[in-house]
Amino acid sequence: MKYAICNETFQDRSLAEGCEAAVNCGYTGLEVAPFTLAGLATDITAAQREEIRKTITSAGLEPIGLHWLLAKTEGFHATTRDAEMRKRTAAYLGDLARLSADLGGKVLVFGSPQQRSLQEGVTLAEAHDHFVEVLTAALPVLEQTGCVVAIEPLSTQETDVITTAAEACTLIDRIASPHVRLHLDVKAMSSEAEPIADVIRANAKHLEHFHANDANLQGPGFGEVEYAPIFQALRDVAYDGWVSVEVFDYAPGPDRLAKDSIDYMRRVEAELG
Repeated sequence: MKYAICNETFQDRSLAEGCEAAVNCGYTGLEVAPFTLAGLATDITAAQREEIRKTITSAGLEPIGLHWLLAKTEGFHATTRDAEMRKRTAAYLGDLARLSADLGGKVLVFGSPQQRSLQEGVTLAEAHDHFVEVLTAALPVLEQTGCVVAIEPLSTQETDVITTAAEACTLIDRIASPHVRLHLDVKAMSSEAEPIADVIRANAKHLEHFHANDANLQGPGFGEVEYAPIFQALRDVAYDGWVSVEVFDYAPGPDRLAKDSIDYMRRVEAELG
């Protein structure tokens, strides 16, 4: 497995300090939340982008891409009836793709539940149509930059649009582009009716990226989710992408979360042989 970690895990530390902590734990990749860099991707100058890239790579980490794409922004929504807002959202996805490429990354994890959930008067079918429209409009920049939007299914506690991997794959098939694929997250898959390993196997052909965490919102190994079946499923489908640690409950502290998560995953790998 290739192990990465999301940079916001290290909270108020500088990017350089977070990179150093990640490397010391054994991670080789870094995933970035844009809101930790600036209010908007367009606020980050070319010189700043080069400096950020150098900070990550000089620490010995590979930049993977971005997640929390629309967090802490205003004026963007992927399923709204407001055509101008959909157009603006598609354009901003292009801006994020350019930022990711400038940092050396490829993957754009589209979670952002607040910016895709149903608005008043919008049906689920309409929401899906609007989401397809937004992602399709972003394709030219995705193709130009070589980036991939990875749609992230989330639990019904977080959103009412795309709550299962199967639902995400239906949208992916509609767009039919190698630049729109699937992201799977252990916390989110814990809410599905089928076992996590079965969800992975059933949707493997679209899988681009993977988040490791637990249903308790902490890191892998911090809760009740068993990773042996999950890692076996990833092996069975020949997944060769990143396994990136993303947590939401920082109570154990960032250092313990980072170190114990990767140590647990390595133990599981070793036990599988």
